Amino acid sequence: MEPNIKNHPVVSEEEWLKARIELLKAEKELTRHSDKVARRRQELPWVKVDKAYSFDTDNGKASLADLFCGRSQLLIYHFMFGPEYEAGCPSCSSIADDFNGFAVHLANHDVMLTAVSRAPLAKLHVYKQRMGWHFPWASSLESDFNYDFKVSFTAEQQRSGAVAYNYRTGNVTSRANEIEAFQEAPEAGKRIAATVGTDWATYTREAPGMSAFVLRDGVVYHTYSTYERGLDGLWGMYQWLDRAPLGRNETGNTMWFRRHDEYGDKEKGGRCCS
Repeated sequence: MEPNIKNHPVVSEEEWLKARIELLKAEKELTRHSDKVARRRQELPWVKVDKAYSFDTDNGKASLADLFCGRSQLLIYHFMFGPEYEAGCPSCSSIADDFNGFAVHLANHDVMLTAVSRAPLAKLHVYKQRMGWHFPWASSLESDFNYDFKVSFTAEQQRSGAVAYNYRTGNVTSRANEIEAFQEAPEAGKRIAATVGTDWATYTREAPGMSAFVLRDGVVYHTYSTYERGLDGLWGMYQWLDRAPLGRNETGNTMWFRRHDEYGDKEKGGRCCS
């Protein structure tokens, strides 16, 4: 049921408290279940990474092991920014807005966070400067890294439908969930693709995700990857909206948010309060 601010029930403080305590039971149950799921993530078996990947970084050429920067754990955000893009994906950009704040805390807890995209490093530098970000961001343009971790697809894969994403295989030319989302409004996909300077097919040859790795005795192991709704918990904006009176309040097939430098003055960071 979608929230309705006009016809929402209004009750006494006592009635509200009773309802809130009932909800608290569900929240505690969800928290306990989330803890169990987190433990199951950590108990997953590891897969040795045998392939030698090469990345372009601010410090020159780097291997996957180099991206750990002296830590034992590495978290990679697969940022949608293909070689043909002129700007980063708006959704990925919204997620990455939080990285500046917590990357330093992760780094001091033996965990390195970096973004990886197929766009050339020079393009990443320009966009990173525009966004005001300073977290590490590497280019995997000259390696198979994105393809092997199922976040980039070739045009031939799109045409044939031989695409594996989010642990399913099939004709996901525009990725299954997005095809469904834009069936009634095909122009919406074109508008989103236009925000990165491409067409819809080119835009959807990249996909979002995150992968985790561990470095033990000089050997890198893949421990975890997640995609699509699996990224919701990493999207700080949504965690706040889920606690707002109207929730995410998303209607229709258009993307309601923008890059943080594309809002008007009244939309930027509660300017009316400053």
